[in-house]
Amino acid sequence: MNLNKKQIERQDFVDNSIFKLLKMLNPTEKEFDWDIETIGDIRDAIKYCIIKKTNCSEQEFYPYKQNNLS
Repeated sequence: MNLNKKQIERQDFVDNSIFKLLKMLNPTEKEFDWDIETIGDIRDAIKYCIIKKTNCSEQEFYPYKQNNLS
């Protein structure tokens, strides 16, 4: 199953929001480069908190392609 447009938009929204947050919280003049590894680490921490505190599923928070191994 491939991701649909809405799911891809959700991924983009989450990743872009994390990147913006990093830039806003940075107290230095040094610019952040787009680094999906760093964004992914932060995304995982945020995902854990949201899933733990709400009824949101992992798929709702950050849609991903599911492998059908049947």
